[in-house]
Amino acid sequence: MTPDHKGDETSGGMPLGIDFGGSGIKGAAVDLTRGDFAGDRVKIKTPSKSTPDAVAAVVAELIGQIMERHPDATGPVGVTVPAVVQHGIARSAANIDKSWIDVDADAVFTAASDRDVHVMNDADAAGLAETRYGAARDHTRGLVILTTLGTGIGSALIHDGVLVPNSELGHLEIDGHVAEKRAASSIREEEDLTWEEWGERLTVYYRTVERLFTPDLFVVGGGVSRDADRFLHLIDIRTPIVAAQLQNRAGIIGAALVAQEALDS
Repeated sequence: MTPDHKGDETSGGMPLGIDFGGSGIKGAAVDLTRGDFAGDRVKIKTPSKSTPDAVAAVVAELIGQIMERHPDATGPVGVTVPAVVQHGIARSAANIDKSWIDVDADAVFTAASDRDVHVMNDADAAGLAETRYGAARDHTRGLVILTTLGTGIGSALIHDGVLVPNSELGHLEIDGHVAEKRAASSIREEEDLTWEEWGERLTVYYRTVERLFTPDLFVVGGGVSRDADRFLHLIDIRTPIVAAQLQNRAGIIGAALVAQEALDS
């Protein structure tokens, strides 16, 4: 965030988190003391042509709706995007409109909403939330790797509580295939894999990540984490592996957390 990206927020107001996904853009005011939503989540359908300007307009509308419910939500706004984000600039667009590449997303969202906006990768936001408030909150030392199993595979690396951003471990090449093209939750559905068949593919994936990074804990997020009891035990690795606790709230909570800490610093 540069000084020119400053909106009319106050550091004492409640922060907002917004999660930009393929089907919906969701947001809420976030109580960072509890690590949870301060009220109901608001959702608007993602525009069919999800260009930066189109998404920014929806984000501005979401902020307005959230403010109607929480007039005290005058703090900074965190927005997740499914892309590599380097100092507020989107550097990839694997699963979103290609017009996002090299766009200053911080500036676009700030201009549209007149608020202080901090943009980050969606899996990174979820990983920070799970580390601070969720499944990994007791792991303050060592390496935690969160993976989100959805349309693709997102990842977040947190070492001693500090995020190493934009790991993109779903794009690892394993046995001649991009990992997420073999092991994402969407692939399980498309190929009608049994849980056991998918578990074998996940084992190959997590063993590869385990060999490269030797983490202390894997946290598995994404919508399919609700079915963790059906597949997590099928993943045969040495590293402890657990389901995310915050589920689909993690991205919003993590985005708000990052935005607030960026403003405070």
